[in-house]
Parts: sequence; structure tokens; C-alpha cells
Amino acid sequence: MDLFDNLNKEHQPLSFRMRPKTLEGFFGQKHILAEGKLLSRAIKSHCLNNCIFYGPPGTGKTTLANIIANSCNSYFVKLNAISDGVKDAKEVIKDARNNFKLYGKRTYLLLDECHRWNKSQSDSILEALEDGSIIFIGSTTENPYFSMTRAIVSRCTVFEFKPLSVTDITDALENAIKNKENGLGNLKIEYSRENLSCLANLAGGDLRNALNALELAVLSTPKGSNGEVVLNNEIMENSIQKRLASIDENTYYDILSAFCKSLRGSDADAALYYSNLLIESGCDPLIICRRLIAHASEDVGMADSNALLLAISALIAMKEIGMPEGNIPLSHAIIYVCEAEKSNSVINAMYGAKDDVVKYKNINIPSYLKNQDNLESENPKGYKYPHNYGGYVKQDYLPKELKDRIYYVPSKNGKEKNIIRKKLK
Repeated sequence: MDLFDNLNKEHQPLSFRMRPKTLEGFFGQKHILAEGKLLSRAIKSHCLNNCIFYGPPGTGKTTLANIIANSCNSYFVKLNAISDGVKDAKEVIKDARNNFKLYGKRTYLLLDECHRWNKSQSDSILEALEDGSIIFIGSTTENPYFSMTRAIVSRCTVFEFKPLSVTDITDALENAIKNKENGLGNLKIEYSRENLSCLANLAGGDLRNALNALELAVLSTPKGSNGEVVLNNEIMENSIQKRLASIDENTYYDILSAFCKSLRGSDADAALYYSNLLIESGCDPLIICRRLIAHASEDVGMADSNALLLAISALIAMKEIGMPEGNIPLSHAIIYVCEAEKSNSVINAMYGAKDDVVKYKNINIPSYLKNQDNLESENPKGYKYPHNYGGYVKQDYLPKELKDRIYYVPSKNGKEKNIIRKKLK
């Protein structure tokens, strides 16, 4: 069964026709698909097991699932968690078991929007995942560690898909223009690399969106006297319904850097300017929200933990109400992060702990801190229950090799100056 052979090509969108059948034609996701990477090795050696692909729309999750099934000479079935339920899954599992017995072929089940299934629905496929009746590939735009049941996630390898770079999208667009079999190669199209980069900048890392916009631009632009379609930046902007503020990829990252440094430097006016410049340039506002969350902990941290709460609230608001209204709570949170007192004690503590994790591979957890289920005594010798001592009692929690380590050192800024660490007394 091939997902992409159902419709007449003439009626299929360009993004559908240009879906690659092999890894060689796949654009983006080099962090998981480059030579030597785990996912690439697993696909080429036909040993990929249950997995979950998560990331933004248009980043290749469904396409890669089909490539995997094709490369392994297997059946491929797609369900959608919004419209398909337990009955549909059981039918797929039954057919998969029969096909394996009769033909020796395994079945890949792609469950799109897999985070939408509740626990009972997810439990319906657990046995099939464990006994190998199906190879499960979940596809979701939500982080599975938070949005899916633990039973499913624990049985899968999770791969994060990232928005495609401007270069990757530009290359894919040029490939579509030149491709005569499935693309626009049979048309006379005059374009420049700059035109394609313009469209790529506006696509927000979504290749499907970019390809559909390219097709719209080509088909809606009147042909010249010689039958040629001439593309320019204005046509590209109109085809995707976003206005570009005439910036290239390097300038985009410069503006993003200026935004981040303005947050750290407590300049609300500058941060607001750069955030709106990014949005007007076609940047996905969710990217700005995510950067704001990171800096709320990195640069404000314990000096004012409300900064993190407002930053997360801005992200939720942006997802729920979108633009332009979502820009109001985003601006609210930006101003708060800028005006809050600053402390980098959180990130310093994190780096200090991570360094020791790398340095000390073989450490022994104190016996009185270990899981009681693994110990002979229900009350491990030496453990002091803090609540028996009024809420706090001095005892060692770190391994003996790290007994005197101090990672978190409160600053003297904001609310953090009131924190008195008992270890530092």
C-alpha cells in the first residue's frame, strides 16, 4: 500500500507530488538523518523499531515515515488519532498479523496527531507494539513527553523534527521548479535564487507551505508573450500572504540575537522593537515566545520567578489566540522580563551540575537515599526524614565524591537575595 498513489497527479498539490520516495531526496533534519546518525543508520539497516516523530508542521514527519516503509519493503497504513479509534487500530493489527504470516511482510502504522489518543486508546496497541505485530510511528506537533501516555512513549524512540532552514527550503523549491516528472519542470519559469529565498524566509520552516505557495505563484502569474512565467519577490510575498521586511538569513539571526541581548540588558523598548521587526519579517511568533521563556530562566531566574510564568503564559496565549491579538500578552511578558531584576544563578548551577555528571561516571548514591523497594530495610539506616525535624535536617544528599559541591549560589538581586541556603551557612 502506497500512501501517495491514490490521486491523479494533475489534481495533487505540488507539495504532495514532490514528496520524496528515498532518503536521498529528503530535505532537512540533518541533525537526525546525517550520515552516521542513529535514525539514518536504523533506516538503512532496516532495524528501526517503534518511534515517535514530533515537530512543527511541514517538516517531513509523514514523508519520512513513508520513506521508511518503502525502503523496508513493508506495508504502510496511516491512521489519524482525531478521526480513528480503537476499532480502526485493531483492524490494522489484525491485518498486519495476517500479512506477516502469509507474505512475511511487516506493517508500519503511522498514527498522525498521536497525542490526541487518550490512555484507553493508547493501551489498545501496547501488545502489538511489544510483540512486533506492527512497527509504530507516531507523528505529533506536541512534545510527547508531556502530551502522550508514558506507556507508549516508554516503548518508542523519540526523534525531534526542527523547522527547515531557509537554505533547505530554497533548495527544495529549486528542485521542484526543475523537476519534470512531479514538479514544475515542464513550464517556462524565470526566477532567481533570491526569489526562492524570499519565499523560504516567509515559510517559517514549513516546506509544505513553501511548495504550495510556489505553485500558487506560478499558476496565478500571467504568462509573457513567449509563454514564460516571471517570478519576483513581490509575487512570492503575495502568494504566501506575508510581507517581508527585506532581510536575508544572516540579518534574521542578527535581529534575533539583538532581541535576546536586549532582554538580558533590560531594555524593553529595544526588545519590543526587535520582536516586532522579527514578526513583520515573517518570523513565527512562537519562536520569539520560546526564546523569551529561555531568557526568563537564564537571565532573570530566581531573582523573579514570575518572569518565567509570564513567558510561558505568553506562549500559551499565542498558541490559543494567534496573531495579532497574541502579540499583546507577548509584549506584556517581554516588558516584564526586561524590567525584572536579573540573575544568572540558575544557568550557572545547571552548567556546574552537568559538568560533574560528565566528569564522574561511576558514583555511588548514598544507600539511605536509594529506592526503598530495592533495599532490605524499609527504613534505610542513616536517612533522616526532614519533617521529623521541623522540615529541615542537615544530611548529605550528594554522592561522597561530590559531597562539598555547591552549584546554586543565590545572587543578591530581587527576591533571590532573601534565599538563605542552609548548605552555605
